[in-house]
Parts: sequence; structure tokens; C-alpha cells
Amino acid sequence: MEFSIDPSLESHLAAVREYVDERLVPLEPLLLAQDWGRLWPALAECREEVTERGWWAPNLPDHAGGTGAGLVTLGLLSEELGRTPTGHFAFGCQAPDAGNSELLLQHGTDAQKAAYLEPLARGEVRSCFLMTEPEFPGSNPVLMGTTAVADGDDWVINGHKWFATAADGAAFGICMAVTEADAPRHQRASMIIVHMDDDGVELVRNIPVMGHGGHGWFSHGEVRLTNVRVPASRLLGGPGAGFAMAQERLGPGRIHHCMRWLGICRRALDEMIRRAALREVKPGTPLAAMGTVQDWIADSAAEIEAARALVLKVAWSIEEHGFRAAREEISMIKYFTANVMQRIVDRAVQTHGALGVTDDTILAFFFREERAARIYDGPDEVHRMSVARRLLKPHLRPAAS
Repeated sequence: MEFSIDPSLESHLAAVREYVDERLVPLEPLLLAQDWGRLWPALAECREEVTERGWWAPNLPDHAGGTGAGLVTLGLLSEELGRTPTGHFAFGCQAPDAGNSELLLQHGTDAQKAAYLEPLARGEVRSCFLMTEPEFPGSNPVLMGTTAVADGDDWVINGHKWFATAADGAAFGICMAVTEADAPRHQRASMIIVHMDDDGVELVRNIPVMGHGGHGWFSHGEVRLTNVRVPASRLLGGPGAGFAMAQERLGPGRIHHCMRWLGICRRALDEMIRRAALREVKPGTPLAAMGTVQDWIADSAAEIEAARALVLKVAWSIEEHGFRAAREEISMIKYFTANVMQRIVDRAVQTHGALGVTDDTILAFFFREERAARIYDGPDEVHRMSVARRLLKPHLRPAAS
């Protein structure tokens, strides 16, 4: 495994870092004030600039309208973009659009690619992913109440979804629904494209997350689907392939998430160091002189490097050997990196004192919005159990009959 970064990539990462710091970080006060009327036009301008620089959609190959970055390169870019909440959106590689684009690219028909992938790749529309349901545990994705019943040349969908990120303002969603009720449990669900303005689709609300409901892409929607009739041509992939496709989507997605979280970690550490150096606990004595604060800074730096090495190793393994070769380590990086991020953001908040829990810095936003990192895409406990079971399996005696 090669640990060095090509000089041209290093130069590109430096240019992206400079752009993030100079153009995107200054927009954070608009986000924190929820000044959507000024934020969205400013971000639209940034998206045009990113496109002009040839940086748009690094998650997609050239022929699909992107810049064709590999998984390791994309991970390194995600680390830079993760330093600010608008980074991935400005570069056209934000969730859930990135994952939906990849699904359409891999499994879409030519007609589906023309209708959905192409405008999505150009940034003309947004999408959402309709999978999680309030009535069933998200940690067990084979349990699902939403159904799609074939009726002539149509599917008729009924169900209830929530935490559909960016459903507010989305043009379409990729909906997981049970179509093969009598099939084995991992072959019951399919993915079907739903227009968010189809009859029977209702965005009930943007779910408040720790008191903040969000808006547009910065939101998580509750969606009801009542007798939603869509043409059979909107089935994405094969009948009953939904679970396998979801796992295919989530594997690389966890790399993206983890590297984005490392960007948050680096930003939080930068803010912690700056505060510790400048804030005096008494004349002539900065916070940085306190042993506890020094421990926080040192531990945070070490944890970032450890998590980064593990995530990049997994990205490299997937590129070289495929998703299945790295399944166990994908679970490891998910819970390990999420917990590293939570600890570092918490230390940064503590270092800032009362200021840390206000929206006068970005830290409270990270603390509030990223707490869910230990829940979505599989909670910590499920990933730990999965890793432990695979490690224990060769050593356990068969159960007595």
C-alpha cells in the first residue's frame, strides 16, 4: 500500500482547501442564522465557480458529468470539503445525491439516466432516498412496511418514511418498498423512482433535529406515500434487488462519511488550538498552558491520524479488491471515526466554554447535526456486533443440539 500522495493531487487538495477557507467558511454565519434567502444564492454562485474550475462532481466519472476521482482521491477531497457544512454541496457531491447518482449510473436504464442522472449530475435538480421508516428499526433494513403492488403497467406505493435527507425541494426520490412479499427476506424489497410531486406523495414536515428543522438540502423529511401510482418503467434495477443495491450504495458512502467526519475533526481541532492559544484564564496565562487542554489537543491529533489511516486503508482495499474484501473494516471505520469525531468536537466545545454551545461558532452546529453519525447507516452497536461476530466465529464451538 502506497502512503504518498501524488504531487499533482497534493496541489489540487491545497487549492480546494484554499477555496473552502476563502469562499465557503465565510458563508457559515448565513447557515447558522438560517438566512436561507441569502445562503442559497451564494451557494449557487459557488457551484458555478467550482464547475468553471473543473472540480464539479468528483464522485462521478467523466462520461457522467463528473471529474472521475477514485475512491481514495474522493476520500481525500471529502476530508477537505468536510471542514465546512456546505463543502460537498458546493462541489456537487453531497449526500444523498451522490449515492443516488451512483445507483442510477450502475443500475439505471438509458431512459432513467437521461431523465434523472443527467440533470442530477449537472446540479439542476436534487433528490432524496426514501428508506428509513419510523415504525421499524433502521438497524434492520429488511424490516419494512412500505409496499409497492403491481397493477397493470404501474406500481402502487403505500408507506411512511422519515429522515429522508433533503426531501424538502427534491425533484425525485429513490424509494425502497416491498414488492416480493413471499421472497427470502433479503430479496423482498425493490427500489422505485418516485417524483416528489406525484399524487399521493406528501412531505409531512422537516423533522426538527435538536430544535432545528432545517430547510432545503439542510433538512430531514417525513414523507407519506398514499396510493402513489408510478409507471413500471421507474423500477430501478431488478425486482427484489433493493437490499443488495442499498448495501452497494452504503459501502462507498461510509468512506465518504468518514472522510467528511475527519474534515470536521480537523476543523474542530483547529478551532480548539486557536481558542487555547488566544484565550487567557488570567493575565499572561492562556488556556494552552493548562495540562488538560494540552491532553485534549494531543489526543485529538493522534485520534485523527489513526482514524485517517484506517479509513484510507479501507478505501484502498475497496479500490484494489472490491467491497466484499473490506466488509469487516467498513464496519470498523463507521463506528470508530464517528466516535473520534464526537470526542473531538466535544473537546472543542469544552475549550470554548459558553461560547462553544452558541451559534457564534460552527462547533455547536457540528455537535448538534453530527450526533446522528453514531446512528445512521447502522448504529455503533450493530457495527461492533458485526465485527465481533466475524472475529469470534472461527473460535466458537458449535452450539449443543
